Amino acid sequence: MVCGVGVGFASAPSPPLYDAVVGLGSNLGDRAHTLERATEALGRLEGTRLVARSRFRETAPVGGPPQGPFLNGALRLATSLGPEALLARLLELEARFGRERRERWGPRTLDLDLLWVEGVVRASPGLTLPHPRLHERLFALEPLVEVAPGARHPATGEAYASVLVRLRSAARRGP
Repeated sequence: MVCGVGVGFASAPSPPLYDAVVGLGSNLGDRAHTLERATEALGRLEGTRLVARSRFRETAPVGGPPQGPFLNGALRLATSLGPEALLARLLELEARFGRERRERWGPRTLDLDLLWVEGVVRASPGLTLPHPRLHERLFALEPLVEVAPGARHPATGEAYASVLVRLRSAARRGP
């Protein structure tokens, strides 16, 4: 029989925590209400804690058919969900909010993009990290840098804040 005196018990190892940024967008219905509800839902995901949230910005749609403006923002999460599992939860949440994928870059009740996971690079059919067009899109980079000012591209080490400065400068110069 083992006594509790002087005996240590090993606890189960805790899963690794990932530092992740999720982009949010909506251009159908009550956009602000949708993004607030989505933020609450993401904060309640098992194994996930909301670390920071950006302000919401109204932005013009990029690509796709003619449509109304978006409201965009970002959330920084600490999560034990791996990137693929987190993406699966994001897609489930979009569906719960009525997202229908009829045409590429079409109007959306809710759009959730896994933009960045610290130290993770992926290039698979279902997931590319960092987001493949992150470096081209002010509506994604601005809120990412707001919630994760020290974030860097995991392969190149370049600070996203530097990419944002270049992108803003190019936008001011025009096409």
